Amino acid sequence: ILFFTSQGRCYKKKGYTIPEAGRSAKGTNIVNILQVESGEKVNFMLHLRDLEQEGACLFFSTRLGTVKRIELSAIRNIRASGIRVLSLDEGDELITVSLTHGEDRVLMLTHDGMSICFEESDVRVMGRTAVGVRGIRLREGDYVVDAECIEGEGTVLTVTENGYGKRTALEEYTVQGRGGFGNKGYQVTEKTGKVCAARVVTGEEDVILIAEDGTAIRFASDSVSCYSRVTQGVRIMKPAEGVRVLGMAATAREEEC
Repeated sequence: ILFFTSQGRCYKKKGYTIPEAGRSAKGTNIVNILQVESGEKVNFMLHLRDLEQEGACLFFSTRLGTVKRIELSAIRNIRASGIRVLSLDEGDELITVSLTHGEDRVLMLTHDGMSICFEESDVRVMGRTAVGVRGIRLREGDYVVDAECIEGEGTVLTVTENGYGKRTALEEYTVQGRGGFGNKGYQVTEKTGKVCAARVVTGEEDVILIAEDGTAIRFASDSVSCYSRVTQGVRIMKPAEGVRVLGMAATAREEEC
């Protein structure tokens, strides 16, 4: 498993070396597993068995809209203390990492509901310590909450802090050049709350939503209705009063007995 931190460092750990615990357990402090630096937090994990895949790249996206692409083979020698894969501007942090193969599309969505879709090839391959280039231009107070590299078909499942969500056809996210303000991707209102997460789903997986009080729900991705980019969506999860939905993860469909 590759672990990527908010400060742009990468660590590697065998999955079986991480202690297994029950659903309601507190777990193990990350400093007991990885030699993270002070102030670092793990923001993304990627499960890979082979770091020598021909033509494969890692695509990075940051909170302030910067993107970067490096060859996967550039991180084949990861020390126990980690290696730097991205240099960040002050106040920025790494939020997502995707494995790509040069022909994907990139979709970025922001807290205020803006979105931009552009070709992966718009971002040249860079060295490990490079800063990257602008993926989306942000308005004051806004920031990127998720970025997805799209390969194949599916729909975009978007979720808000108040537990609302929707699926939207990929065709509605028009491909344009990187670096602009993009288009509206979600109709954010006081009722829905702002966007907290987005994933490209095929309809064949389950999705887990997690709230900041530790509550989680699991549901089939295709149980969420499809709406256009500029709609509010429907209620998916009802968090406790004053509690926000933090994020979501896709997982294999749970088989019914």
